[in-house]
Amino acid sequence: MSAPASSPHAGLVKMVLVALAAFAFTFALVPLYRIACEKVFGIRLDREASDGGTAAVATKARELTIQFDGGVNSKLPWKFKPQQLTMTVRPGEQYEAMYVAQNTSDRAIVGSATPSVAPARASGYFNKTECFCFTAQTLAAGESREMPVRFIVDPNLPADVKTITLSYTFFKNDVLTARLGAAGTASSPAPSRAAP
Repeated sequence: MSAPASSPHAGLVKMVLVALAAFAFTFALVPLYRIACEKVFGIRLDREASDGGTAAVATKARELTIQFDGGVNSKLPWKFKPQQLTMTVRPGEQYEAMYVAQNTSDRAIVGSATPSVAPARASGYFNKTECFCFTAQTLAAGESREMPVRFIVDPNLPADVKTITLSYTFFKNDVLTARLGAAGTASSPAPSRAAP
């Protein structure tokens, strides 16, 4: 005796349930994405203020002092410093600060910059949109270069934070410097020899 075939009605119910589950999952993706960005990756997403007019006026009136600092690790023969020590900024607006680096050695060297923001609780509100710290920097022997950093301070920065310090330390990138030296040796012509 053969098993009874499942009714077409049961198949339709299953398809409707799958469609509803997929629909609900799609709506759950937005808050899940926000949670993943903020909690796991430390990326703050913009949120609209509940009272846009009041928040906009408060943000425009608020001013902060940004302090700039720079230094190099003892193994890196470079000079590195900010062009200006302080800047007055308003949250929500983009600004640019300039640092200057100089290779004081007689060979090309690759350096990598590590940024830090103080106080630590302000770091999540200090957003760099362009920075020399995003990539390794190569300076030829004796070369000087201006290095810009563009940033925006999040308007949601706690009101009691009045001063933020942005500091960079440059370290010698040994791996990339070694590759640079090997490439330079390979591309340089063989030394000429005197005729016998």
